[in-house]
Amino acid sequence: MSSVPIECALLERIAVEPTLPAKACVIWLHGLGDSGAGFAPIVPLLAIPDSLAVRFIFPHSPSIPVTLNQGFVMPAWYDIRGLDMKNRADIAGVLVSEKAIANLIDEQIAAGIPADKIVLAGFSQGGVMSLFTALRYDKPLAGIMALSCYLASGEQLPDNLSEANRHTPILQQHGEKDEVVPFGAGLAAHELVKAAGYPVQWQSYPMGHSVLPEQLQDISCWLIERLS
Repeated sequence: MSSVPIECALLERIAVEPTLPAKACVIWLHGLGDSGAGFAPIVPLLAIPDSLAVRFIFPHSPSIPVTLNQGFVMPAWYDIRGLDMKNRADIAGVLVSEKAIANLIDEQIAAGIPADKIVLAGFSQGGVMSLFTALRYDKPLAGIMALSCYLASGEQLPDNLSEANRHTPILQQHGEKDEVVPFGAGLAAHELVKAAGYPVQWQSYPMGHSVLPEQLQDISCWLIERLS
């Protein structure tokens, strides 16, 4: 994929359209080294009722050098500088991806889907970006889903939080045996979000850095509640 800065154009993506004209949308961000194709096959497994007319969008990140992987160029929303969870994310890169993701949300709003019918979701790096972007986004979203991730800003919430999403429901899920993003890092992020007064739900599973069928059932129930 091109390494052209992603603020220059809308993100390429896979879109899974509903059988009826779309009136809600889930934007799902992939993890490091993956693409939108990685999660697109889950849509039928979520069994979202046709009547909700939910469009799923799975954008592709650009490919950039990743410091943690010896500078190897790979799909990533931002550079990972090292294993230290307090200073893991390259915030400059996070801000570039935030703008591109916000543009994607704005595109859906311009297409006729209200902000409060849009869920921003993500796994791993994508979950980091969903939390960071949605907590700062200036229109109220339907929900924020952050799977197997941490806070880009380390041991504090991001700067410039938006009041628009102060009451937006958040779902955080994490594997108890996660070998990539330590369980404790996800739980610490949850505790910070909870302490700040956000309506956040925490669920953990006996798994590594992955997604289980049981987890998809819980995600399905949560999405249906958010988008009904």
